[in-house]
Amino acid sequence: MSVNVSKAHVYSLHVQQPAVTLSKYSVSTLLATQPGISLSKYAVHTLLAEPVKVSTTKFTVYTLLKHRPPPPYIEEKDLMSVSTAIDASAVARVVGIKTEFEGLRNGNIFMLPQRIALIGQGASNAVYATTKRQVTSAVEVATLYGYGSPLHLAALQFFPVNGDGVNTIPVTVYPLNDDASGVASTGDIVPVGAQTVAASYRISVNNILSEPFVISVGDSLATIVTNMAAAINAVLEMPVTAVADTTVASESCDVTSKWKGSSANDIQIEVIGSTSAGTTFTVTNPTGGLVNPNIDSALAQVGDVWETLVLNCLNIDDTVSLDKYQTFGDGRWGALTRKPLVVFTGNTTTAVNDATTISDARKTDRVNVQLVAPGSKNLPFVVAARQLARIVVLAGVNPAHDYGRQSATGLIPGDDGDQWTYVDQDVAVKKGSSTVNVTDGVVTVADVVTFYHPDGDPLPAYRHVVDIVKLANIIFNIDLIFNTKEWDGAPLIPDNQPTTNRDAKKPMMAKAVIGVMLDNLAMAALISDPESSKQGTLTEINSQNPKRLDIMIPIKLSGNTNIISIDLGFKFFFGAPAVAA
Repeated sequence: MSVNVSKAHVYSLHVQQPAVTLSKYSVSTLLATQPGISLSKYAVHTLLAEPVKVSTTKFTVYTLLKHRPPPPYIEEKDLMSVSTAIDASAVARVVGIKTEFEGLRNGNIFMLPQRIALIGQGASNAVYATTKRQVTSAVEVATLYGYGSPLHLAALQFFPVNGDGVNTIPVTVYPLNDDASGVASTGDIVPVGAQTVAASYRISVNNILSEPFVISVGDSLATIVTNMAAAINAVLEMPVTAVADTTVASESCDVTSKWKGSSANDIQIEVIGSTSAGTTFTVTNPTGGLVNPNIDSALAQVGDVWETLVLNCLNIDDTVSLDKYQTFGDGRWGALTRKPLVVFTGNTTTAVNDATTISDARKTDRVNVQLVAPGSKNLPFVVAARQLARIVVLAGVNPAHDYGRQSATGLIPGDDGDQWTYVDQDVAVKKGSSTVNVTDGVVTVADVVTFYHPDGDPLPAYRHVVDIVKLANIIFNIDLIFNTKEWDGAPLIPDNQPTTNRDAKKPMMAKAVIGVMLDNLAMAALISDPESSKQGTLTEINSQNPKRLDIMIPIKLSGNTNIISIDLGFKFFFGAPAVAA
């Protein structure tokens, strides 16, 4: 009996012998003419029309062909043309070669490319467009938006001079202008007393050092404040400008923030130098900054670009902006947008209860994150930027990995007594705050969590940023499979229907490629137990709309070794009693 198996659909074969195994025959050969299906990583039983009727060991395909009628023969003329380079009506001799890209992914996965959106203000004295712009260096940002501005200071953390930054990850600036009614913060430094011995001093503004200045014996207060202002202004990245007030009996070095708004109230000043050389200093940290800019114009420019991680250069107390980020971010989870993001804001408050006031009140906020450095004098958005520079790199190369022990080099931690104990950290995480540790004077990332912590939920689904990154990667790969020319508008037919249309799609084909994707996601440690996910995956033609393929994919995200609990038991060793001779 002669049977053309190579051109027979597997279901035709199965209909003739529903209780025969295919385990001793190459399924890939049997289905060689069924385009678009890869069986190499998928269970055979899922491709049979009625797997419950399948036996497992008794027959080979050869036995089947010998004792059963052949499946319907498919004549060559009934097949669609393998090639469409030359029109089917052509008869004159010719060679035609059509070249086009075929995205034959077959469920292979790609890591979601990470991107940073930097939202903040330029310097008040700078003139710049507020259209978004991709940048590649801190110098470029400073030139465009002003030295010492929030945008520039954040960019210094992404693009440090030693190259230890975000590498090739794209950074896009979404610039904000000062609000029309915004007010800069102001403060001053007042020298007091007469110098008894010459000494060198520096002004530290949020851990940014001025040039050195010297106070000599006999220097007037006017000379001191003049030299002090010059030392501050000599450093371009200073977040303030300084002016010497030389009025007799009220000499001071007056400082003004380089941008307007309440975020400018986080500026802190310290005089570094001898405290026993005769001159002392009274410092009034800048205050009075009012009215942050509106972030609506920045968010409106994001569009269809998948900005995965966002740095907010405004202060954590600006809950109006946090609300806008949350509303925008929640929308990015939508089925039609499907580009979720996370927004990071800095916080340097020392006491854990004070540091978690904002996060604890936002129990359903899965978009906003605060990155902390208790007691640090770095500007809060600088704290967030430096940690984010470490987080984004790891999220890009190994999205399944959490961010613990990433070193935020360059940040200066607060005093030892300002650091949170483990009990404090546990409280912080439960209230929706990230945490850090300080190891050998270096701030290291610990827990990175969103504000999301609904009451009564011991394991909030959207707590850990790494889990959101995992989900984003899974969404990205599903989109790469189905949001394609291959699937868009393809003929959709039932699983048990033979076809010669090489573009036709069946629910089982979607299930097959999803199965391969799930295996690869498991190989990347993004998910666990892929077999249960494959078994639970449902694909079917909608019962009300023949042009709709419905798919449901259950997944189990992999965990992370954030907590390691070890019980160590021990005993003493006693020697055996000596035996008398």
